[in-house]
Amino acid sequence: MAKRIVIAGLLGGIAMFVWASVAHIFTGLGGVGIQEIPNEKVVLSAMQGALGQNQGLYMFPAPGREGMAGYQARLDANPSGILIYHPPGMKAMEPKQLVIEFLTEVIEAFLAVFLLARTRITGFGAGMGFMVLLGILAALCTNVSYWNWYGFPTSYSAVYMLMQAVNFVVVGLVAVPILKKRAV
Repeated sequence: MAKRIVIAGLLGGIAMFVWASVAHIFTGLGGVGIQEIPNEKVVLSAMQGALGQNQGLYMFPAPGREGMAGYQARLDANPSGILIYHPPGMKAMEPKQLVIEFLTEVIEAFLAVFLLARTRITGFGAGMGFMVLLGILAALCTNVSYWNWYGFPTSYSAVYMLMQAVNFVVVGLVAVPILKKRAV
């Protein structure tokens, strides 16, 4: 049984990685809700001038030392948001990034398969239902909070939730038949 869990997790992770790659690169889903900044050159120049080499996650306006009391006044008077800033020189689609993404998806798939293997579920439909529920759980964990607290676009959040749920459907399609072969 342990061998089937490892095989199902690995193959499920590979399938998840392939699906996620196709979804991002060939379907356009990865860009839903993301807009280009008008006058980008001016904004980029201002960011580089203000932040220089200080890579980080920034919230604006910053809450400041006085906490929530003064923060609402700053929100009323200023635009707000979050910014992930990288100084010039960041590489796109580096092998390291792809490896981290692949390993993350293999781990996700392995954990999902491991959990499924610990249930009494034996049928294909029930196994797929379990995977769908895991996918919905995974989709809700960060996407709703980012939409709610940071104002991520609804379209972006909805698409990423859908893609995350489909990730687990893909894992289920590969892994459930492998696990189903177990002794009942």
